[in-house]
Amino acid sequence: MSGRTAALSLWVRRIANTLEEELTQLRPLDHALNVVARAIPLGVGGELRVLTVRARGIKVGEGTVVHGPPEFSGGESGAHGKMVIGSHCIIDIGCSFEMGETIVIGDHVTIGHDVMILTTTHELGPREHRAGTVVRSSVQIEDGAWIGPRSVILPGVTVGAGAIVDPGSVVNKNVAPNTRVRGTPARLAEELAP
Repeated sequence: MSGRTAALSLWVRRIANTLEEELTQLRPLDHALNVVARAIPLGVGGELRVLTVRARGIKVGEGTVVHGPPEFSGGESGAHGKMVIGSHCIIDIGCSFEMGETIVIGDHVTIGHDVMILTTTHELGPREHRAGTVVRSSVQIEDGAWIGPRSVILPGVTVGAGAIVDPGSVVNKNVAPNTRVRGTPARLAEELAP
C-alpha cells in the first residue's frame, strides 16, 4: 500500500468514526416530536402536548397538562423510559429535564416555567480537566410539591411531599416534606402546615 493510499484509508476511517460518534445521539422520533410540540401555541394544547411526551416513552398520569414544549436531554437512546410524571401535574413553559438517571414526579406537582432538573454531574478531576468522571443520581419530586419558576434541582435531590421551592432557587440537598426553601443554595425559609 502506497503512502497516499494509506493516508486516504486513515482519513476515511477517521471520518467514519466521527460520523458514528456524532450520529449515535440522533433520535429522529424525538426530533419529530419536538417539531410537533413546538407547533402547538404556548399556553394552549396542554393535553395534546402530553401526548407528545408520552410518545417518547415517558409515563404521564391522567389530568396532567404541559403548557410549553419541555426540553429533554441526556442519557442514551431509550432514556425517556427513566422518567415518570404523576397525575394532575402542571409542567409550565421552558422546562428542561436532563435524563442521565431516573426522574420521578409525583401526583399534583406544579413545575413553574424555566425549571431545570438535572440528574448528572461530574466528580472533581485533576487541575488539567476539573470535570472528571460522570456521576448519575436520580431526582424525586413527591406529591403536591411546587417548584417555582427558574429553579434548578440538582442530581440526587428529593423534594418532599407538599414542599415549595421558591423561584430562582438552586436545590442541592433534600427538601423536607411541608417546608418552603429559597435561595442559592436553597435553605429552609419556613415550615408549612401539613
